[in-house]
Amino acid sequence: MAEEVHLTKSDRIKVWWRSTFIQGSWNYERMQNGGWAYTLIPALKRLYHTKEDRSAALKRHLEFFNTHPYLASPIIGVTMALEEERANGAPIDDKAIQGVKVGMMGPLAGVGDPVFWFTVKPIIGALAASLAMAGNIMGPILYFVLWNAIRMAFLWYTQEFGYKAGSKITEDLSGGLLQEVTKGATILGMFILGSLVNRWVSVKFTPRA
Repeated sequence: MAEEVHLTKSDRIKVWWRSTFIQGSWNYERMQNGGWAYTLIPALKRLYHTKEDRSAALKRHLEFFNTHPYLASPIIGVTMALEEERANGAPIDDKAIQGVKVGMMGPLAGVGDPVFWFTVKPIIGALAASLAMAGNIMGPILYFVLWNAIRMAFLWYTQEFGYKAGSKITEDLSGGLLQEVTKGATILGMFILGSLVNRWVSVKFTPRA
């Protein structure tokens, strides 16, 4: 019996770093497929050892893929888990892997915009702008460091979550979890931005003569 093969933490770190460039070869035909395949190369090299197996793995990951670039990470994690099971003899075919990807990318795409573009980024930008308007050089530095720290941490931990959860994660996506996350992030964003209004807006009432 052949020895089972497993992805190491080093393999997963390489995948995590490459996921930063998932939109690097975005195209109108299959959108993020090139970046997706590029991201998974370290994992596929670990799991498959012949040229034929590696070529087949890359080919199945060049199918259409498109979601929020940061919310791709849990899908990457789940995909690595499925590929690992397949490499160890589990009856998982190409359609099953693609089906999980397609089933996850739609719901997650709808979460990325309200959480990141409409909540996290405006909050950090507002804080940084407040410092910059006061002449503090830490404003732009804070924005760059804090945004990338949050982004990279999110990519890593959600990728690991997806990898450990495997295909079971799709059960959570079918419930109300994503809707609750989106709602909570929106409320938090409005609260914080509202608390900063007094720093930018001044209202003066001029009595009429």
